[in-house]
Amino acid sequence: METKNRLVAVLEIGSTGIRLLVAEILENGKWQETDRAGKPVALGRDVFTSGKVSRGSFLECFAVLQKFKELLGGWGIEDKDVHVIATSALRVAQNRDLFVDRVRQETGFRITIVDGIEENRLMYLAVRFALKQDLPQFWQAHTMIIDIGGGSTEIMLLREGKMAGAHSLNLGTILIDQQSRLSLGSAQSQERYLREIIRNTAGLLSAEMELTHVKTFVMAGSDIRLAAALIGTEMNEHCRIIERDRLIGFVKKIQSYSIEACVQELRISFSEAEGFVPGLLVYKQFLEQTNAARVVVPDVSIREGLLIDLVFGVDPELQEEFFSQIIASAATLGRKYHFDEAHNRLVADLCLEIFDALTLEHGMNRRERMLLEVAALLHDIGVFIGGANHQQHGQYIVANSEIFGLHRDELDIISNVIGYHRGKPPSSEDIHYIALQREDRILVLKMASILRVADALDRGHSQRIRHIGVERKSETIVLHTQGSWDISLELIGLEEKADMFQGVYGYKIMLT
Repeated sequence: METKNRLVAVLEIGSTGIRLLVAEILENGKWQETDRAGKPVALGRDVFTSGKVSRGSFLECFAVLQKFKELLGGWGIEDKDVHVIATSALRVAQNRDLFVDRVRQETGFRITIVDGIEENRLMYLAVRFALKQDLPQFWQAHTMIIDIGGGSTEIMLLREGKMAGAHSLNLGTILIDQQSRLSLGSAQSQERYLREIIRNTAGLLSAEMELTHVKTFVMAGSDIRLAAALIGTEMNEHCRIIERDRLIGFVKKIQSYSIEACVQELRISFSEAEGFVPGLLVYKQFLEQTNAARVVVPDVSIREGLLIDLVFGVDPELQEEFFSQIIASAATLGRKYHFDEAHNRLVADLCLEIFDALTLEHGMNRRERMLLEVAALLHDIGVFIGGANHQQHGQYIVANSEIFGLHRDELDIISNVIGYHRGKPPSSEDIHYIALQREDRILVLKMASILRVADALDRGHSQRIRHIGVERKSETIVLHTQGSWDISLELIGLEEKADMFQGVYGYKIMLT
């Protein structure tokens, strides 16, 4: 009987190296690692110094990728099963498009450049996999997840297991080493420099969740994994534990080490030693902002996260949990701007009731349903700036914010939906709207039409209409409410806002 198992490969082009993970996806929906490899490259030092990938780094990367191409050929892995991603260095490189094209021409690899929020998503999947059920407080207590790389730091905050915030900071070991050592010199100066940056960052994060309430601290990244191998104890085959005082003491001991001393005293490679001390100093500084008694260090990276996404991406249970984390992150953003949570949540619920009743009419999928829910949950966020034209203020806030699990193009869709939940419909003069792809402009019209109707049903922010029944007639959608209260205000609101719905879907809409 022919097996359905297949080999897949994930290649990550990072700031300090190119790393490969090969795994076999099994017939039962699980996977097992079969090979991994890595080669250091100085891509980040080039980009963060000059803004570009140098000719030397070009050639170095091509040579490494060509060797990995030969290795994957030996494994017999098909091109469709090779997934190549790039992170912070290529994200900011001025000549990244040229680099991506040259790699495709030279090796056939098609590179996907992931943004910071996508890195957060992949790391969350990897951490969730590594912890299993061996750390129940991860789902119950306030938790911080941090991943420090060469060019960026990814942070997630979870409040009792629900996403409270996700951020990608321009704070990586290469940048830290360059900025602090070149300008200040000593290890003590470097620590003061970092303490100031992290204190300011912690102040911003505390608007989402007070860091002193953090009881569970998950640290990811190559530097902390090296430290965990030296001073940690095993929790399971994918995780190690480091006690708080032990980690702080270890960092204090090595913070004055040179790269050569790290290589000699800790028995690590030169490439591993380059960012080791700056990375651990950042971990220590963040740890000291919390009350976590110990640190959990999963032996995973975004490569495992992407692999999990490939294997389980269509798993309904995992998808629903992930969507719930996106909604939780959006709610945290709303609280940051003091939104009317009762009104916004009701409008979101009414949007979903209309969405679910009209699936044949709108043709949108489950992920687009989630995008509509986020837009509805945040539709009045702009009132924080001002009531007049608050749809435009809300559009600006969301377009310039981060929501866990959402790509930039999805935030563009959501922000446009918010921008049209009241006032004039879209026109060819609206630059943010016409900048969208045609398919996305259609989504904005469909979602904004539903949102305008749902918002009209709570025009007075009194939450009188809690649920609706939706009935289709020949040319009319009838919304039925329950109760005997006066709905004259809602009828006025619907009269004002139903025009876009009729134009998009071709139905008149009535409220009874």
